[in-house]
Amino acid sequence: MELPVHLSKESRVPIYHQIAGQIQAMIASGQLAPGAPLPSIRTLSKDLEISAITTRRAYQDLELEGFITTIQGKGTFVAKVEESLIRSVKIKSVQQAMEKSIESALQQNYTFEEIETIFAELIEELKTKKGGKG
Repeated sequence: MELPVHLSKESRVPIYHQIAGQIQAMIASGQLAPGAPLPSIRTLSKDLEISAITTRRAYQDLELEGFITTIQGKGTFVAKVEESLIRSVKIKSVQQAMEKSIESALQQNYTFEEIETIFAELIEELKTKKGGKG
């Protein structure tokens, strides 16, 4: 199984955090169901063209946080994650995406007030497209 993990070498976020964060998001969104097998450390390292040590660190963090479980001789699998943890991962994921957008706008010299206006207009536009749902 190949995971759709995309790494940014330019990011200030360490590679193992990028891997762990993306796998957490896939689990929280339901893309990876409880019990689903994950690639081995060696396989994922090869796919991402990174060190096995980096991948191992990501998997260790995920296991400590309760997102994955490793069964000796069988492999690594998605764990059944508590709903409260899933909710916090979803919130964190959306906050990070919004933060990136805000940082981008600030780099283009928009004020916070202008950014708020842009967000408000975008929300209204999306509400209209979705028929007020959401």
